[in-house]
Amino acid sequence: MCLAIPAQVTSLEEDDTAIVALEGIRKRISTALVEDLSAGDYVLVHVGYALHKVSPEEADRTLALMAEAGVLQDELDDMVEGGA
Repeated sequence: MCLAIPAQVTSLEEDDTAIVALEGIRKRISTALVEDLSAGDYVLVHVGYALHKVSPEEADRTLALMAEAGVLQDELDDMVEGGA
C-alpha cells in the first residue's frame, strides 16, 4: 500500500541520509526534504524519504490508528522489503 509511516531518527549520516527505526526495523532514508533534523526526532517516511517532522505524540497516534485499521504490519513489511 505504501503509506507514509512515522519512524524515529536514530542517527544522521552523510549526504542527506539518516537511519530511522520502527518496531525493531532500521532503514537508511533520504533527509533531503527536511531541514534541521536531530537524532531522536520523528519523521514521516514514504518510499525512502523523510517528508516532514512530527511530534512523538503524533507519531504514536498515527501508529495506533494504522494498527487499528490493520495496515501497520503491511507497512512494516514494505519497509523490510525496501518500500517505505
